[in-house]
Amino acid sequence: MDKKERLVAAIENGTVIDHIPAEKTYQVVNLLGLQNLNTPVTIGNNFASKIIGKKGIIKVSDKFFTKEEISRLSVVAPKVVLNIIRNYDVIEKQTVETPDELQGIVKCNNPVCITNNEPMATIFNVVNKEKGILKCHYCGKEQHIDQVTLV
Repeated sequence: MDKKERLVAAIENGTVIDHIPAEKTYQVVNLLGLQNLNTPVTIGNNFASKIIGKKGIIKVSDKFFTKEEISRLSVVAPKVVLNIIRNYDVIEKQTVETPDELQGIVKCNNPVCITNNEPMATIFNVVNKEKGILKCHYCGKEQHIDQVTLV
């Protein structure tokens, strides 16, 4: 893309989260707590995308996300692209993938699961990444990634 065609201003250092499904943009903001940062955050939504129709894009100055934050992000919006920016250049592009295991990120939907009755972290195995199927390590209940609650 030609630099003069940019819809959102460039950042010097930080992370650009791109290819967010438009309906998930503000969920991503809340999930990552971006409203609490003291650095500039630019949020764009409903931009045209050849890949997903309409997309959101978030530019976060001077912020590089942790592995745990990226794992949380993968639950809400897998397949988003993180662009790591240094001195106005993209130095790394990373497509967010759901990891094989999610620890302490989502809540089990089974009310009798030990994780809902004892103070302990949840563990889910991702049994089907394409269909978004998670399986609780403790009770064995399978649940769809779109129907889980974040811890």
